[in-house]
Amino acid sequence: MHVGFHLPCRSQLAAYSDLAIEGNFHETEYHTIFRLKETTKIKGKMNITTDIKPVTWLKANAAELLAQINETRRPVIITQNGEPRAVLQDPKSYEEMRNALGLLKLLAQGEEDIRKGNIRPQEEVFTDLEGLLKEQTS
Repeated sequence: MHVGFHLPCRSQLAAYSDLAIEGNFHETEYHTIFRLKETTKIKGKMNITTDIKPVTWLKANAAELLAQINETRRPVIITQNGEPRAVLQDPKSYEEMRNALGLLKLLAQGEEDIRKGNIRPQEEVFTDLEGLLKEQTS
């Protein structure tokens, strides 16, 4: 059972995470909760002419493309026969994105618990936690 807090709905979370990943997240009460702006900051929006490359260009210019990805922190879409086939992303952005998605998943689980009525009063939860901490230190 998760501790219930008042949280935005799942669609709001998805919208805010998309904005944060694009670097357009504005100061709101959610900024304090998620801090997505700091963890998923990307320099600028996607640039169609530099951020979409055919696989043949990748084969011939891999080092240049890796430098671009790591410098701009923008993902690059790799196409094959004109269709998107892969996305290349720098490791730090990838890790930050996975962490943000993990938080969003936990929040969605908490939201589901609230909908199902699986909640407990905050005082009860903190009392139980304090008891567990005392047991561990004894």
